[in-house]
Amino acid sequence: MKRKKTKKVKVGNVYIGGDSPVTIQSMTNTKTANIKDTIEQIKLLEKAGCEIIRVAVPDEESAQAIKKIKKEINIPLVADIHFDYKLAIKSIEHGADKIRINPGNVGGIDKIKEIIKAAKHYNIPIRVGVNSGSLERDILEKYKKPCAEALAESAIRNVKLLEDLDFFNIVVSVKSSNVLETIESYKILSRSIDYPLHLGVTESGTLISGTVKSSIGIGLLLYEGIGDTIRVSLTDDPVNEIKVAREILKSLGLRKGIEIVSCPTCGRTNINLIELAQKITRELENYTKPIKVAIMGCAVNGPGEAKEADIGIAAGKGDALIFKKGEIIKKVKESEILEELLKEIEKL
Repeated sequence: MKRKKTKKVKVGNVYIGGDSPVTIQSMTNTKTANIKDTIEQIKLLEKAGCEIIRVAVPDEESAQAIKKIKKEINIPLVADIHFDYKLAIKSIEHGADKIRINPGNVGGIDKIKEIIKAAKHYNIPIRVGVNSGSLERDILEKYKKPCAEALAESAIRNVKLLEDLDFFNIVVSVKSSNVLETIESYKILSRSIDYPLHLGVTESGTLISGTVKSSIGIGLLLYEGIGDTIRVSLTDDPVNEIKVAREILKSLGLRKGIEIVSCPTCGRTNINLIELAQKITRELENYTKPIKVAIMGCAVNGPGEAKEADIGIAAGKGDALIFKKGEIIKKVKESEILEELLKEIEKL
């Protein structure tokens, strides 16, 4: 993969675009004005690997909360603004590292000028965030319904609006709940601008459907070199958004970390491999070394797969062989597999 070179934008202490790694984002689902709960959730997301966090700012109390929240977290904070330009300005004044707006719904050119004035003063970027559910009326009339061309045209128009006002510290997103529409809109956008792109399939659904749609949409774009930061949107615990995002990046070689391969089980499996694989995954979810672990259930593909991994098991009937760097190092009982495998992983 060869990533498209985009402009480099600084968000707090993190860079997006240019030669920077693809970053992982999420959004809190707490009430931002509930400072305690919001800080607690952000800290959990930080621990999971979140690198940029966004909070909703629907009212002045939420904007004011940003100042206190910022003091307790370690990652950049983005304020998500709709309709009220004053909330954008207050969020900036209270320490937001970036704001996300749809310029078309904040009330006209004079109000956009005020937002830009504040963003320039505090030297923070603006994400132009266009969604299929909030397109301008004239664009909808032109295309009859939301589509990739409509999303891209809206984003390009809004970027041009900021540029005409002498503002170039920009990140852009064009999101749809339709995977193919999302992919095509980002392709058009990538050909048209060189600002960093924030990827995501919006309103993608619950854990399974959302993971599949996000993995296809985000993954295909990243594979084509498009995208500088990603947010997996799930109707679920935001921590799972981070887990899915990390796996997307690891599967494409854009992020190093542990890789666990495990077989789907079949009639030849003689141990409770599903439960074992789940336990091992939970135990190693925060493991950062770039190693490959194979959890195989029988003697057909098991030995071969296990030998290809840094470490792994090939299960038999009530026991398993543990392989390390292609060599069998021990045979253990089923009840001892988890403990013994973890011990050997720690030695790597």
